[in-house]
Amino acid sequence: MLTKETAAEGKLRVLVCVSGGGTNLQAVIDAKKAGRLERAELVRVISNKPGAYALKRAQEAGIEGICVSPKDFPDREAFHRAFLSAVDEASPDLIVLAGFLVVLPAEMISRYRNRIINIHPSLIPSFCGTGFYGLKVHEAALRRGVKVTGATVHFVDEGTDTGPIILQKPVMVKEGDTPEILQHRVMEEAEWVLLPEAIELIAAGRVMAADGKVSVKYQDEAGGERSVWHI
Repeated sequence: MLTKETAAEGKLRVLVCVSGGGTNLQAVIDAKKAGRLERAELVRVISNKPGAYALKRAQEAGIEGICVSPKDFPDREAFHRAFLSAVDEASPDLIVLAGFLVVLPAEMISRYRNRIINIHPSLIPSFCGTGFYGLKVHEAALRRGVKVTGATVHFVDEGTDTGPIILQKPVMVKEGDTPEILQHRVMEEAEWVLLPEAIELIAAGRVMAADGKVSVKYQDEAGGERSVWHI
């Protein structure tokens, strides 16, 4: 787990893994440009798809972007070895899954325990797990008729969306929402806010995980600290 001492040594080295357009990646890039990620440095973007627009976003931002596609390897094991090698080469302090539709190899989860985070477009434990990604999450939320949805940033463990929760933010569902409209509202009001915030909090040494729970330390108005627990 990252500590205040680790963060004090220099900027947090952040690697982002993404499969598609990279809107969450762009939110992190924009936060960095705006000075809201003072303690973090984006060192590499990895995509499993050669045509992913996220790689173009990385290029335009001056970030190294590479593709490691399973189609280029004879089997899943060979792909996993190449993917993990590409991760290790970047020497990341933190790995961010920003719409990365690949099951991570167990060795990677073990090696980077509590150093991999994921953004999910619902309030976990609702509408998460196997099969819940992209528009499917919002279709399920609308089908159930929930009045509030949102997004969650959590640490990655061996399950699917089962790791300790770091941050969550609610988003109201409105009458007449389509899955596409709701998806964009969740992105704009929650995902694009939470992901840069989580990275900066981790870089500042303010996120601690223990016994399946996360404590996030915030500074209060008097300059002291208060902890918020996420189960």
